[in-house]
This record gives sequence, structure tokens and C-alpha cells, in this order.
Amino acid sequence: MMISDFIGAYAEGWTTGDADKIVGATAPDYVFDDPNAGAISRDAFPEYMRQLSSGLDEIRGSSWAGNFLDLTEVVIDETEEGATVWCWWEAPGTDIGGSGLIKVGRDGVISEKITYYTKLPA
Repeated sequence: MMISDFIGAYAEGWTTGDADKIVGATAPDYVFDDPNAGAISRDAFPEYMRQLSSGLDEIRGSSWAGNFLDLTEVVIDETEEGATVWCWWEAPGTDIGGSGLIKVGRDGVISEKITYYTKLPA
């Protein structure tokens, strides 16, 4: 696969909530860094997604039929060796959103670090 193929499959996995699609686009040493859950390895990622999906179901209802996440403001800096991708993400039907910094290499997505956007108390 080409770097752009890994990026496309990874993004599709997030918009549909398909852990297998996400993992399929990752490199063997993939790490997902969520400030609420810590560093998640490729092997532990499906369980992370099950927990995330369950939490979102509690907020928006298990009958939710829309996208798992919406990805916007995507910026890709691609070189011959790999790519750096930045994006804004939101969980539709919730107030949860943030940004992601994704590193992609020749073997797939290497890592993603996410942040959460939170309103400060008045």
C-alpha cells in the first residue's frame, strides 16, 4: 500500500468505528496515545475501541446511526519517507471533540496522539 492508502483506510476506520480497518492500516509498532487512557498498543487497540464505543453509546444512545467520528480540517504533509497528518475530530451527537497528530510510514500508521477540546468553566 502507498502512504496515502494507509491514511485513507485509517480515516475510514475512524469515521465508521471499524477497529479492524484502523488496525489494518497500522504498522506493527503502532501506538495510540489518548490522554484519558494512556498509550495503547496495536494489540490492545480493539479493546480500547470497544470501551470508547460503549462510552459513546451511553452518551448518544446505542441506536445512533451516524458517523462514529467526523474528521475535518485535515492537513497532510507527505514526503517520500512518510507523512504527518493533523486533523480535527468530533464525535457527532456529543460535545466531545479534539485534534489528532498522526505519523505514517511505509508500513502504515505509526502513531497517533490525540487531544480533547474542553470548554473552561466560567
